[in-house]
Amino acid sequence: MMKLNQGLLIVGVFVGLGALLVWGYRASSAPLPEGFPSPTANGEIEIKQYPAYRAATVQVRGDLGKASSRGFSPLFRHISDNNISMTAPVETRYPTATLQTGAISDGDAAVSFLYRSLDIVPKEVAQNVQVEDMPPMTVVSIGLRGGYGYGVYTRGVQQLQDWLTAHPDYEVVGPPRRFFYDGPFIPDGLKRSDIQIPVERN
Repeated sequence: MMKLNQGLLIVGVFVGLGALLVWGYRASSAPLPEGFPSPTANGEIEIKQYPAYRAATVQVRGDLGKASSRGFSPLFRHISDNNISMTAPVETRYPTATLQTGAISDGDAAVSFLYRSLDIVPKEVAQNVQVEDMPPMTVVSIGLRGGYGYGVYTRGVQQLQDWLTAHPDYEVVGPPRRFFYDGPFIPDGLKRSDIQIPVERN
């Protein structure tokens, strides 16, 4: 009887791992919006060009480290109610003050689901959701692998600031943002994100 229970336990573990991998694959295989460049490689800093895109956005106030998770539910309801396919990444735009030394940890953030195409028009939009068209932009981007904690964001911003100091021909022209490419079922060590600052060349 004990051997049977152990066998069932082992089978259960493998089934659970299989389900986790399936969830992880679905989260990581969501398409990018049309014309978006691929995620930046881990640890690399590069200049990237983004086309115009349409986003469903909610405003979140308070702990910036929890902004993306707090914005997820109303945005998921939005795309579900409108039968809009989910894309990757999820975008969080942070206050410009987070670029300063001793960055703030509380404030106003904008969390967005990005539509696959500018042609997509939702039929219903809740009061707390804003649909906005974002213009083309140039960013300096650092690619990261690991957890989605706020400390990772602040360290990434500092690395970008160091890069900008070494490249004074680029000027900051907008608030920083973070792209989250993977869902919660992906192990922290495999999660991908880009931290980006909009720039223009002098």
